[in-house]
Amino acid sequence: MADSESASPKRRVQVINGVPRVYEDHPYWDSEKKQCRHRRTYIGRLDEHGAFVPNKSYLAGQALAAVDAVKSADRRFYGAGYLLDHIGKVTGVEADIARSFPSIKDQIISLAYFLVQEGESAVYRFPRWMLSHWHRLTHALGSQGISRLFGSIGEEAKLDFFRRQAKRRLEREYLAYDTTSISSYSELIKQVKYGYNKDGERLPQINLAMVFGETSGLPVYYRLLPGNISDVGTLENMIADAAFLEFAKVKLVWDMGFFSAKNVNALYHAHYKFIGALRPDTTLARSSVEAVRDRLVHYANYLEDDDVYCISTMTAWDYVWNTRGGREERGKRRLYVHVYYNEQRAAAERFQFNHGLRELKTAVQNGKATDAQMERAQRLLTFKSTPVRGTKVEYNDEAIKQYTRDFGYFVLLSNEMKEGDKALECYRNKDLVEKTFNNLKNRLDFKRTLVSSVENLEGKLFVEFVALIYIAYIHKVMKSRNLYRNYSIQSLLDELDVIERFDYQGQRTRYGEITERQRKIYEAFGIRAPDGKPSKTRALETADDEA
Repeated sequence: MADSESASPKRRVQVINGVPRVYEDHPYWDSEKKQCRHRRTYIGRLDEHGAFVPNKSYLAGQALAAVDAVKSADRRFYGAGYLLDHIGKVTGVEADIARSFPSIKDQIISLAYFLVQEGESAVYRFPRWMLSHWHRLTHALGSQGISRLFGSIGEEAKLDFFRRQAKRRLEREYLAYDTTSISSYSELIKQVKYGYNKDGERLPQINLAMVFGETSGLPVYYRLLPGNISDVGTLENMIADAAFLEFAKVKLVWDMGFFSAKNVNALYHAHYKFIGALRPDTTLARSSVEAVRDRLVHYANYLEDDDVYCISTMTAWDYVWNTRGGREERGKRRLYVHVYYNEQRAAAERFQFNHGLRELKTAVQNGKATDAQMERAQRLLTFKSTPVRGTKVEYNDEAIKQYTRDFGYFVLLSNEMKEGDKALECYRNKDLVEKTFNNLKNRLDFKRTLVSSVENLEGKLFVEFVALIYIAYIHKVMKSRNLYRNYSIQSLLDELDVIERFDYQGQRTRYGEITERQRKIYEAFGIRAPDGKPSKTRALETADDEA
């Protein structure tokens, strides 16, 4: 039997379950039955206004036709991709991806470009983006292809990429460390556990730990964690990972949630430098504050640039470590303790405390206090019962005085930095980590994980991580060159994205119109526009230099 197409397909509409479905009618000649027959290919639907809405298969087919067809001319949006090409070279991402993932390097880079340029757009829109934007792929990559790509990103190749990236900048900067939670309702992912996120919500989630360079402003490494693990339990695993990944001369900065004697001992054992905050309720924090309380708030201890008072002292840490062979190591290790007091912080903490205390008293008086509130009330309130007036609730002034006496104080530890101002500056730079997580979850479509397998989750997370390196670099340049006065990250990329690239067979590549604003953006990143011409300001500066 030989079937042959006898005419070009026509679009028709069929209503299925109340939805007008669009299909292509392919007539063909059935040589066996000696008659004309029809084959249907559904390509989308009509919306409420009668406009055609293509489905994923149709979009993928269109992308394939656009990429694979031999064309005499090609026209694509190119300006933002040109900037990302430059960033990939400067950061080494392009070279490291090529070495770690030689067979799928173009897919990873192209998908990362899409995630950077399209902000919160979901990955399923990638085939549509391919039709209009310049990219490196020579074939279409639809939804199924993207899933296969995520599943093919192996652990060994990822670790190789982390090693290569770390060697480029690890020895020159402190590394900030933090965790975040990502909600997921997939029952097929073992790491999904019920836990509390940073907003206090109890949700099924996974945790993500990330290491971030403070000077470069770029993420270095991440680790996927079960959703119910606490911050303090993650640091020791990160230390072990750093040794496995051959990170040399590690310098780490962490938030107070990661402090424990075990973690500090682990850092000393690994010979890592560190700066970390103490939880205010720890014995070491309280004793450190008490030791300097009477002499801290004097102008001689005032750090004007930071608006804090500071006293730094050197002490000895009681180091204890049990080796794998069961041998116990003990000794004294040098430790710098920096105690700070900030008057604005004290006022803010007192205001928040007073507001909460009033609400607590009201809840107790009205009989609406929860068990947790009643437990707190036992410490901060007094209860006096009389036969006539019943129970009278009053403030426990002495308990409140003890509770609030450390407001405004905070303590940092370091085994390297002995100057309080430098330690505080390094610690405050860890805010970059929190901004990184905001970028990851809010900008890169990662507020909720939508994949259903561990392999796809790991693969998607890695591509998001690669995209995050580009975004972090853009953020760093925009901040240092004051570009945030006129642009957000998205508006800057949109400003460049309209620049078109024209490729004609047998002719030199040509670019669309490039404005003065666009040229200045490129020059802020250290490159010229795609056509190689400088901005007018830059051209005048060059002429003056030559003169």
